[in-house]
Amino acid sequence: MAAHGPRGSRGSHPARLSPSSATATEPSLGELVGEIGQDLSQLVRDEIERAKAEMKKESTKAGKAAGMRGGAGYAGQAALLFASLAVVLALANVMDPAWAALSVTAVWAVVGGVLDAQGRERLRTVNLKPEQTVDTLKEDARWARHLTS
Repeated sequence: MAAHGPRGSRGSHPARLSPSSATATEPSLGELVGEIGQDLSQLVRDEIERAKAEMKKESTKAGKAAGMRGGAGYAGQAALLFASLAVVLALANVMDPAWAALSVTAVWAVVGGVLDAQGRERLRTVNLKPEQTVDTLKEDARWARHLTS
């Protein structure tokens, strides 16, 4: 037992550190790469969700505008059919029935044109490019380039 000296056994010396205990608090290169991979994976998932939300919003706008144009067409057709018939019959009492029919048709054509123009104008405001997502992806790419340089 005297061979160990006054300090006691060799493994219990308080100043002695094993090589693994010195680096136990620092992550290994593999762990860092794994964390970066997880972070990038989460970033991509977040960006995809953002793009989906943007596309859904713009698609809803486009659907409503297209619906308005379709409604304008249907309303124009129904109006031409029923209102024209009623007005033509009423005007036929004061003018030739052919002129009465032509006059009523012209009025409904103007109404249909106005509705179509409004629907077309609203369609022009639709932007299907996910602007916020594109900007965020550009920012992410700049961030990733700075990590590697």
